[in-house]
Amino acid sequence: MKKGWVAGLGCLGILVVAALIIGLSGLGIYNSLVALQENVKQQWGQVENVYQRRADLVPNLVATVKGYAAHEREVLEAVTASRAQVGSLKVTPDILNRPAEFEKFQQAQAALSGALSRLLLVVERYPDLKANQNFLELQSQLEGTENRIAVERKRFNEAAQAYNTRIRQFPAAVVARLFGFTETAYFQSTPGSERPPVVDFNR
Repeated sequence: MKKGWVAGLGCLGILVVAALIIGLSGLGIYNSLVALQENVKQQWGQVENVYQRRADLVPNLVATVKGYAAHEREVLEAVTASRAQVGSLKVTPDILNRPAEFEKFQQAQAALSGALSRLLLVVERYPDLKANQNFLELQSQLEGTENRIAVERKRFNEAAQAYNTRIRQFPAAVVARLFGFTETAYFQSTPGSERPPVVDFNR
């Protein structure tokens, strides 16, 4: 009788230890998933920051060009409308888990990039504008911003890849499913946007 009781306690002890090990392992996995998810959100914040910087440059750029090329109304209106569309999107980090809305955000940003490209091509016809100090400063800021956008999108995709890979690996996939961790969308290039808009006016 005593032997059975001792054996029962031994089995119970093993089960308790095993449960503790599994629980601590699960806690570690959960914490690592949270850290990866927060890194994705932080990188997303950087992407939004550089897109906002570009959006903030647009009104000054349009105003400067308008002073020299007022009759290029169609192009100026396209840039203004594209910027308005980007500004009208209410974007939160939750968009990363909603592929359709994320795609809409990317399309709006691509439309603004395209409109800016057309505007900057129009500038080629106005030598005085190309020599304007205010325009040259805006050109430099826009060029730097486009480069930052490319860098931050790349960093975001790297963070998203690390997170997405982790939530698909076993045993993290079990913890991810239990606690509702879902895959994050990636930035995809849009057709014709292999390069940022050309902003070199000294050619």
